[in-house]
Amino acid sequence: MNAAFRRVIWWIRDYAYAAGWQARGAVSRIPADAFRSGIRSPIVVIPGVYENWQFMLPLITALHRAGHPVHVVTLLQRNRLDVPVAARLVADHITSARLNNAVIVAHSKGGLIGKYIMLALDPDERIDRMIAVCTPFSGSRYARYLLIPSLRAFSPRNALTLQMAREETINHRITSIYGVYDPHIPEGSILPGATNIRLEAAGHFRILGDEQTARTILEQLQPDLPGQSNPMPEAARTTDGAPSD
Repeated sequence: MNAAFRRVIWWIRDYAYAAGWQARGAVSRIPADAFRSGIRSPIVVIPGVYENWQFMLPLITALHRAGHPVHVVTLLQRNRLDVPVAARLVADHITSARLNNAVIVAHSKGGLIGKYIMLALDPDERIDRMIAVCTPFSGSRYARYLLIPSLRAFSPRNALTLQMAREETINHRITSIYGVYDPHIPEGSILPGATNIRLEAAGHFRILGDEQTARTILEQLQPDLPGQSNPMPEAARTTDGAPSD
């Protein structure tokens, strides 16, 4: 199978996964507070654009089963708000819930929201760090061709995207996870100064349901847990801004 055909297959599977979870989210009756029990560090989940919190149920379930109380912000709805507005809603939830040493687990646009909070809306330092999956930290060149304002905001020329890309003071507190191919972010999700982890998975959405992703996030959350091993030998990790070979 040549590379071009393989990417077409990945693209089809990616959108099939997204369509399936959008449909499941629409009919889900699971209450938003169903995952708030747990004795480990609290997790705040931030989905991507046009995603409700149920879209991230595979990760939410895995995190909760591992002992983490998981919080979602229902006011985000399908996350079409501007990044600063959405960030304020999430920051207010963290404060009102009195969370401390919280970890943000985010997908795509959610990672931009999380970084904005860490930079500007966490005066009490309630957030310990963030683990982001497939986040366009440097934007996506495809965004400039889109007519919808909430998507055009991801352009590499967007003022807020450029401003946050220049802010590297908190990058060491961020883990960026991504796969071998992301049809939405050709620039990739590497963040200078962060812990960058490349998985042998593909897609922008389907990676959320991949067991590698859940295991890698748990490894980052619980690095000293007895018996915790690397989730997959083929995962590539680096903290210098580029994936290792």
